[in-house]
Amino acid sequence: MIRIISALILAVAAALCSAADQPLQLADNAPERHIVVPGDTLWGLSSKFLKDPWRWPEIWRMNKEQIRNPNRIFPGDVIVLGRDASGKPILRVEKLRPQIYSEQINQAIPPIPPNVIEPFISAPLVVEKNGLESNPRIIATQQDRVFLGNGDIAYVENALPDIKHWQVYRNGKPLLDPAFPGQNPANPTQVLGYEAFYLGTAAQLEPGNPAVFEILTAKQEIGRGDRLVPAIRPSMTAYVPHKPDTMIDGLVVSVYGGVGSGGRGSIISLNRGAKDGLEIGHVLALERNRTVVERDDDGRKVNVQIPPSRIGLVFVFRTFDLIAYALVVQSEGTVEVNDFVRTP
Repeated sequence: MIRIISALILAVAAALCSAADQPLQLADNAPERHIVVPGDTLWGLSSKFLKDPWRWPEIWRMNKEQIRNPNRIFPGDVIVLGRDASGKPILRVEKLRPQIYSEQINQAIPPIPPNVIEPFISAPLVVEKNGLESNPRIIATQQDRVFLGNGDIAYVENALPDIKHWQVYRNGKPLLDPAFPGQNPANPTQVLGYEAFYLGTAAQLEPGNPAVFEILTAKQEIGRGDRLVPAIRPSMTAYVPHKPDTMIDGLVVSVYGGVGSGGRGSIISLNRGAKDGLEIGHVLALERNRTVVERDDDGRKVNVQIPPSRIGLVFVFRTFDLIAYALVVQSEGTVEVNDFVRTP
């Protein structure tokens, strides 16, 4: 048994080393140069030059610090594909001549399309386990209102006095880890967090306990017992697409919108997060275990597991401790709950 395990470990290590040593493969019809235009993204440029877009840092010869804080690329810049002394492909960026800089758009290109993920950046998505108990709570409404809308007044306990702008939300459904057998929300080890049911925004008019708040926007009816969080918008950092340094092995928890499946452009949640080493910019492979039905020697039907097949790629754009949100950037067919996500 020990010999078998040792052999397996060596085989896995050899496979990982072999994958790491694979030469970079350029995309079919990769251009020798590309002028960056508004609407370009780092992921789109990666796909334009490479068959494996997550290897973007390699063709740029980036270290870890440069991956997290890349030299920003702007519309008007020219990306040039060349070769180093050993013949390996390398990319470089050429800036416009100084007299043209004034015409350049100052907004650096984002990692992925910002309009797709904006709602998931500006509003809370996941409330951590036990994260609701200490949040400020609406304890009363103005006398003639059961539910509140735009311009109505709410009275909130335990709100920090120096924060003016807040978001209002309500407990949502628990996000359960599909790696556990069964689906039991009462099992605390299975709950990754709770989807935040976003209700709207509010402004603190008069600090106190209770404090006086005005409802600025109401996406849904707001009432007594609803919770508030500071309206702090997390930044969308310009991490370049790259694969994790460690092996990530997780599952798709949900497809946004309450549907059971999605495809390219869908937002999915994963049962791995920052505590597992996930960070913004990580690219993961989507895989699906496959089962075929065969007949045994007696003619009876049997299920046979065959190796998993890759069905797409996802780009992680927001992480929490135990869960992460990702955009499906490539897919062959549908993406479903319980599909696997792994380091490519």
